Amino acid sequence: MPSKKALIRRPSPRLAEGLVTHIEREKVDVDLAVEQWEAYAEALRAHGWETIEVDPADDCPDSVFVEDTVVMYKNVALITRPGAESRREETAGVEEAVASLGCSVNWIWEPGTLDGGDVLKIGDTIYVGRGGRTNAAGVQQLRAAFEPLGARVVAVPVSKVLHLKSAVTALPDGTVIGNIPKVDRPSLFPRFLSVPEEAGGHVVLLGGHKLLISASAPKTIDLLADLGHDPVVVDISEFEKLEGCVTCLSVRVRELYA
Repeated sequence: MPSKKALIRRPSPRLAEGLVTHIEREKVDVDLAVEQWEAYAEALRAHGWETIEVDPADDCPDSVFVEDTVVMYKNVALITRPGAESRREETAGVEEAVASLGCSVNWIWEPGTLDGGDVLKIGDTIYVGRGGRTNAAGVQQLRAAFEPLGARVVAVPVSKVLHLKSAVTALPDGTVIGNIPKVDRPSLFPRFLSVPEEAGGHVVLLGGHKLLISASAPKTIDLLADLGHDPVVVDISEFEKLEGCVTCLSVRVRELYA
């Protein structure tokens, strides 16, 4: 049975100390970030999603980016082993949350590393970015967890951005979208649409043709609206200073068994 649940996690008071890898560090306004996070959560709820707050991890500056801690496929939750060692304490609370939903729980084990932001699911095809945070052993373990369930796992290189979904996401019809300068190999995707802004490559499918998208991609918003989609715009500027995007701030759980 389809489900519309979204795991979210309140920003840490130490958010401004979060990691940055591919961009210059900017000052983060934590109070504004909390306001933006609350508006993001409300946008999910306004479009039919039940938000489930994972216990805060106040000592983990990046913990608001809850997507990196677990990958969902069907009713299975794969708890990740983040590539940044400082983020590994984030997973415990997420494990409790998915277990409480009745998910079957698996784990990535040493020496594997995997960040959920490196995983893009399009139907039963799972693209996994092999790059700075996800290693070959992590890809192999994800493959071992999900291929027996019917998934086709495709590894793709990531070198220009933090995570695969920092470069590309997908529209409801499966077309992959991204800003060409940030995508290593657009030809690896059967259908690819170039968008004019980096932030325009990041959308969350809310249902139907509604797409959650950042306010920092106005040209892409116009493009997607012109193609018949319905952009739902949120301001996440403070999280973008930490290489975050609209996908990072929630884990969408769509296939829980009734």
